[in-house]
Amino acid sequence: MKTENAIVIIGGGPAGLAAAVQAYDSGARDILILEREPRLGGILNQCIHNGFGLTRFKESLTGPEYARRFERAVRERNIRAMTDTTVLSLTRDRQVTAVNAAEGAFTVRAGAVILAMGCRERSRGALNVPGTRPAGIYSAGTAQKYVNLKGYLPGKEVVILGSGDIGLIMARRMTLEGAKVRAVCEIMPYSSGLKRNIVQCLDDFGIPLYLNHTITKIEGEKRVTGVVVSEVDGNKRPIPGTEMHFDCDTVLFSVGLIPENELTKSAGIPLCAGTRGAAVYQNRETEAPGIFACGNVLQVHDLVDFVSEEAEIAGRAAAEFVSGGAGERDAADCVNGKNVSYVLPQKIDKNLRGDVKLFFRVTGTFRNCTVLAESGGKILAGRKRRIAVPGEMETLLLPAEKLKEIEGELVVRLEEESWK
Repeated sequence: MKTENAIVIIGGGPAGLAAAVQAYDSGARDILILEREPRLGGILNQCIHNGFGLTRFKESLTGPEYARRFERAVRERNIRAMTDTTVLSLTRDRQVTAVNAAEGAFTVRAGAVILAMGCRERSRGALNVPGTRPAGIYSAGTAQKYVNLKGYLPGKEVVILGSGDIGLIMARRMTLEGAKVRAVCEIMPYSSGLKRNIVQCLDDFGIPLYLNHTITKIEGEKRVTGVVVSEVDGNKRPIPGTEMHFDCDTVLFSVGLIPENELTKSAGIPLCAGTRGAAVYQNRETEAPGIFACGNVLQVHDLVDFVSEEAEIAGRAAAEFVSGGAGERDAADCVNGKNVSYVLPQKIDKNLRGDVKLFFRVTGTFRNCTVLAESGGKILAGRKRRIAVPGEMETLLLPAEKLKEIEGELVVRLEEESWK
């Protein structure tokens, strides 16, 4: 079966829902959302803790509450959504092939495509932790699904490797369900989670956080019986003689997220090494005309509020594309400079209207610093920061009138000079 839709959105999580609503409000009417899970909402459906929506709605919502607000907006606009539908392939000329039980395999020819597939967790296999393969080893997100959606407690004595936000939240969640979280270990000298999660999920419950530490051995054959944790040096190598032993029956991994970009790669769309998502212009269009990307498939966000904001950029641009087509490009590269690990967007089209919000992450912890956007030896935008840390995304607004002043490439960097 072949059908045609003006805009096809792959993924019905927070990014896909926000993009659909914005595309509709920008004039598009023929919109189709494809979601592989039984219901819309994505990862938010299992995030029953509060803290969502503080930036966007000025109130604290649970994940399902946040998702339902956008799901209702989709239903109110009669935007079509197909759940239990897996996308099999995407071509550069915007043909989407998918499959579900009702339709079988089918192909949709789209005027524009928005990639909103989200991300996945890194597994133990990516870490090369020594030991056998006993029961009791989970990613933090899998454990969250077991506890919050299925009502199962994965274990009673827990050690968590990695201080990502899901791991921090699961430290609290497991404690509230009666488990004992013995330690959270982080190989870096800083946590990769939000400061508020460190305070609310670890400090408030007396759970120790060991920075510059990692698990060097998992013990047990049929079931985890314990782990060995070692301090690491500046090259992240275990330091002999620093070993600590923890008895436990469960190990949770919270060691980072990877954007789900198999479809992106199969379409021949270039990825950015820093984000592992597609390289995009400020309107979130990839280098394939009419294919846009947003949310955690583009860059891993720390707040869902920012996911929604970015998705609205993609939704608006997709609606403009199907109504007016592609315009002439006057593109400049946007690159990370000193103390910055990556910058998004990676390309800036000087012909597009509007201010450009630059998203980036820093390489370490900096206090009383200044973030600058520079081109051709001229400072085009700047912002002072009391503190900047890798676990929290930073932004810098580049005014629209400055776009024409970009010469060559735009460099975003952080200067450590102190100020008061």
